Amino acid sequence: MKGSLRSPVKEPFAWVVKKNFIMKIITLTGSCVYNIIKSVTWSSPSNHHRRVCQSCLAWLGSFFLMLTLQTTGAQELPDRARASDLGVDVGLMASGPLNMITDVPGVLVGHKTRIEEDHIRTGVTAILPHDGNLFRNKVPAAIYCFNSFGKMAGSLQVEELGNIESPIVLTNTLNVGTAVEATVAWMLQQPGNEQVRSVNALVGETNDGYLNDIRGQHVTRADVFAAIENASTGHVSEGNAGAGTGTTSFGWKAGIGTASRITDPIGEESYTVGVLVQANFGRLLYINGVPFTREYQEEQISPEKEGSAMIVIATNAPLSPRNLERMAKRSFIGMGRTTHFMANGSGDFAIAFSTAYTIPYLTDRSPVEIPPLIENNDMNTFFQAAEEATQEAIYNALFMAEDMTGHHDNEAKAIPLEKVVALMEKYNMLHLNERLQWRP
Repeated sequence: MKGSLRSPVKEPFAWVVKKNFIMKIITLTGSCVYNIIKSVTWSSPSNHHRRVCQSCLAWLGSFFLMLTLQTTGAQELPDRARASDLGVDVGLMASGPLNMITDVPGVLVGHKTRIEEDHIRTGVTAILPHDGNLFRNKVPAAIYCFNSFGKMAGSLQVEELGNIESPIVLTNTLNVGTAVEATVAWMLQQPGNEQVRSVNALVGETNDGYLNDIRGQHVTRADVFAAIENASTGHVSEGNAGAGTGTTSFGWKAGIGTASRITDPIGEESYTVGVLVQANFGRLLYINGVPFTREYQEEQISPEKEGSAMIVIATNAPLSPRNLERMAKRSFIGMGRTTHFMANGSGDFAIAFSTAYTIPYLTDRSPVEIPPLIENNDMNTFFQAAEEATQEAIYNALFMAEDMTGHHDNEAKAIPLEKVVALMEKYNMLHLNERLQWRP
């Protein structure tokens, strides 16, 4: 069968990493010994010595090649893994310690996942710029709409005022109203908000109706409260989690994905850009330019042409709302690198915010004090960071998702990681940043 490979044997990921290390040691040792014998070969005046050394070179090359192939052949993949763990290097920039949106200091993410009976496959994801009162200490923000076949509640006020005053909540299409009402209710309950009479809740969505009984509108106020109150710094669950529970992309199961990048130094300081995506769009999949769908189309669900993506971008850099919008635009370049065109029926929104300063509510300080802002000429590194992190976050949403059967017995398979690795090896596209040391 076209593109068929052996089934993976389950093996602890720590052992996979250890064997990768052993393979590198074998390769480096062989290279060193090879170069030593080669130098002896060409420095020896005796033709006999040269022939002996050349024979040794041939034997040694065969030995280390066989040993390396045996080591890599014995290596098995974990059930699910992130792009960087598989050797799929996206771009040139370094990632943060976790390679997640929570690498931006102070940012919190929480999920509420609903997998119940045979028809509920949905949930809520909440992103909080900080753990304080967001209404009383708003953060600068911007929203960029690439294609508005979707719902982004609260976007007009963000565009007008340039700030966010509530958690960013993601859910399914038909529960946007529930999520808005619940987010407002949660904000009104926060200490210090007793006299508040207007809250701009920010809620985005994608349509999970293939796996989820979306018409049942199963997300509740309690689910939204739980996602917000579960939010924490540190590790973020990916794949079938929160608002990504029932989503699919490129004909495979997808969900929530995240990644981060460290910018080039500006002055003496580097900054972090983190991205979280709710991936639910179709079309053909390209992995670093490699045409995955076209290679394995016989074995996957036929990819839909429509669908949506929500992209949330965080940074600790002092950016103006205008430059946050400019950075948000570039995230769709990263999204575009994963597929072959952007569809009419795709609702694609990017929300970008900065944690570098806050805008206080009803303060006596006027004008509001803000730190010196990054100037336009220094924005290239932020554009690149947003592009790379968005692209990798989409891959992580795919690679970390698991098989799911849902409403009407509809099924979405997890993308087979052994096939991803095999195809990337075929095109010589694994571990690019280890093999290609040159940087512009």
